[in-house]
Amino acid sequence: MNLPSSKPTTIEDVAKLAGVSIATVSRTIRTPEKVTESTRKKVTAAIARTGYTANAMAQNLRMQRSHMVMVLAPTIADPNFPAILTGLEKEANDRGYGVLIGNTEGEIPLEAKYMRFIATGMVDGLVLLTGHLPVAGDPKIPKQTLPPLVTVGRPIEGEDISYVGVHDVAASKIATEYLVSLGHRKIVFLSGGPSDIVSDLRHTGYRLGLKEASDTIEDWRVEGDGTSEGGRAAVERLFIKDTLPTAFVCFNDNTAIGVIAALRLRGFDVPKDFSVIGFDDIPFASNVTPGLTTVRQPRQQIGEKAMRVLLDHIANRGGASENHLMHGDLVVRESCGSVSRSPRGQRS
Repeated sequence: MNLPSSKPTTIEDVAKLAGVSIATVSRTIRTPEKVTESTRKKVTAAIARTGYTANAMAQNLRMQRSHMVMVLAPTIADPNFPAILTGLEKEANDRGYGVLIGNTEGEIPLEAKYMRFIATGMVDGLVLLTGHLPVAGDPKIPKQTLPPLVTVGRPIEGEDISYVGVHDVAASKIATEYLVSLGHRKIVFLSGGPSDIVSDLRHTGYRLGLKEASDTIEDWRVEGDGTSEGGRAAVERLFIKDTLPTAFVCFNDNTAIGVIAALRLRGFDVPKDFSVIGFDDIPFASNVTPGLTTVRQPRQQIGEKAMRVLLDHIANRGGASENHLMHGDLVVRESCGSVSRSPRGQRS
């Protein structure tokens, strides 16, 4: 059980919880190599439980390099995660660093637990795949006490933090232009949700792709949630309407896979009746029928670049934040085709 948080935690609180003297706590923080491993573990655990290092002592802790980096991810089940992690670990290992993984499962208590660990100074840097500052910028954890940061795959709005990811706008524009080149004019964008920054960026690219083709092509957005079930549900909502699209630009591959499944369940042929394009090129994208045309993210390269940026920040004890946007490649498979003269999906 954590100590009460009604007043700031003191070094005396840490010493009492660890069962050691105040001097031992101070020595553990400043010169950990001068205390035994068992004492260091007790003090570190007490610091983590109390959150004591969310104050001036945090700076002293980080004077000692741990050569460890923590990756906070909302879920390790995301099909984009393994390749990004491979890139992160490869670059970290090449430069003498280890990587710890914090799987938050989107739960604030879990994230807070990892933050208490981070606050002990046992990691030198933090990679965020969550799309927000840890524990949503909890005032009990001042931003200045956090180690160097880099965010990956999902930028954090309003924060001066280096970001590495695919160029969502440019890649989505290319995908939309490809459908236009096949003759499609009734193209719907299935989003990842109304407040998803990546979805909004990809929607911007879709709009640019339409605009370059013709100012008369309608911007048509339908909200999804980034899951295959969300893609299925979006198709069902569209079939209530009087007008159907001939093509779908999907926020991600999971959405696109759900769209294809829903259309086939209704007896339609993809790509003869409808064209569907995804984003990410997850491993399953080439194994669905028909094979999914999509945008491939350079996931391992994104991970490598993110770790280089972070370790440079650590080495230089800071530095200006930068956005590093990487090119996404259009992967053409079988889910897109030319517009049919009398598509079965088009109502009169």
